[in-house]
Amino acid sequence: MLRPQSKQSSFHCLLYNKIPDNHILKQIKKAVDFSFINELLKDTYCQNFGRPAKEPELMCKLLFLEHIYNLSDEKVIVEASFNLTYLYFLDINPEDTLPERSLLSKFRKLKLGEQLLDEIIIEIVRQCVAKGILNDSSVSIDATHVEANTIKKTPERLMKHLARKIITTYQVETNDELENLPEVPDYKEISDHKQAKQVMKDYLETVIGTAESRTTTDALETNQMIKKAKEILDEPKFMNQTGIRSLIDEDARVGRKSKTSNFFGYKVEFMMTTDQRIITAVRTASGAYVDGTLIEELLSDTLTSGLTINELYGDKAYFRKSILEKIEELEAQSYIPVSSAAYRIDESEYSYNKDSDQWFCSQGNETVSRKYFKRKRKDAKSGIQEGYRYYFEKETCRNCPKHDDCAKKAVRKILYTGLNTIEFYEISQSQKTDEFKEKYKKRASIEGKNAELKRFHGLGRAKSYGLVAMSKQAAIAVNLKRIAAIMTAKSSCFFEIFVSFRINFVF
Repeated sequence: MLRPQSKQSSFHCLLYNKIPDNHILKQIKKAVDFSFINELLKDTYCQNFGRPAKEPELMCKLLFLEHIYNLSDEKVIVEASFNLTYLYFLDINPEDTLPERSLLSKFRKLKLGEQLLDEIIIEIVRQCVAKGILNDSSVSIDATHVEANTIKKTPERLMKHLARKIITTYQVETNDELENLPEVPDYKEISDHKQAKQVMKDYLETVIGTAESRTTTDALETNQMIKKAKEILDEPKFMNQTGIRSLIDEDARVGRKSKTSNFFGYKVEFMMTTDQRIITAVRTASGAYVDGTLIEELLSDTLTSGLTINELYGDKAYFRKSILEKIEELEAQSYIPVSSAAYRIDESEYSYNKDSDQWFCSQGNETVSRKYFKRKRKDAKSGIQEGYRYYFEKETCRNCPKHDDCAKKAVRKILYTGLNTIEFYEISQSQKTDEFKEKYKKRASIEGKNAELKRFHGLGRAKSYGLVAMSKQAAIAVNLKRIAAIMTAKSSCFFEIFVSFRINFVF
């Protein structure tokens, strides 16, 4: 039950006057009014029945303290019981009792959904915009990988564990043994990896079939395990080792750090104001997530907070037609380097003239005609390939001194381009200017924020299974610290101006 609680201060609150004005928690409390959290969560509590609950605002503040100071549930309760600054931030009297640490875990799991955390981030940013603390009009976007709090297992090992779980669950639930099962194969002795997977798959299917034939509808847990095992086996990605790799953390996936290294876990993608470095939106996905997939949601959250976007910075992973179009719809300028995979044109060999719609090779030869083409892809990718064929003059190519070195040794030289090649080429040329290079240096600020999240707020490796709550609480904590730093800097600047004015006035 959630009841309005009295905020009347006791005589002991005079102790809070000992806290210096420039303390981080005092600056945060001055900048952000957290009472909106009670309103956001009021529908999740009963208004008239049950024991009085601790305020959601208080619970959230305790979780924020955990992430700001890197504390556990137990440690934050212990330290908050005697730390004046913590008690002041929590907006309670020094003699008031704090909730038990077990309530923090329950509150985190049962109350803090993904949507609620998004709304908290948006509202904090909105308050900063309304108070003039935040006035940045450029944003940066990036994604960082987070290692799962478990190891990735081979499909053979997972299938062995699934079979064992089905057998164990059946025995516990029915108080009976699953008889006539084959001996568990030793897949490690099979040198052929494909054969080992098939052997374990056959064994698991035998266990599933045997359990199904003997299980009644009353054996709910056994039926649930059988259903789960079937779903995992039916997923094509599982046998290809790109699907589930852990029964402990089923949401984690294998992702790529680079062409030569991978990781097992999650990706956290966030948008941040470039100059003032305040995170405006966060999304969490599995390690297989493709950067930029959720950019529309990130932009929407950022705009909802009241910010105006005039510039957007990103790395090459965000250079895609769909993303560029979204930025253009906002009438914002994109500062995203052209990806070499965006169009396959060797700029050292070819240049384009948009006025005449002609390509020129390094020897000065020019295209004389163009034809549209549409065909099935020849590579492993599915779908249709569209673009243009640009034809060079046959005799000119034949007599060219680089004819034999040319990649295309056809009688008539042909240059294949995609539908967006010319547009991307023009962008690549504009990015070679000193103005773009100087502007793009601003994107480096998001790398520092990445490092801060990993080093000080637990985004190097997940602390539990599933990452949504942890990643977004970390983002909120980082924002609160940054807001306090901005407030302190502004106060210092105002003080310097005031002192300078007094000195000039006196003399």
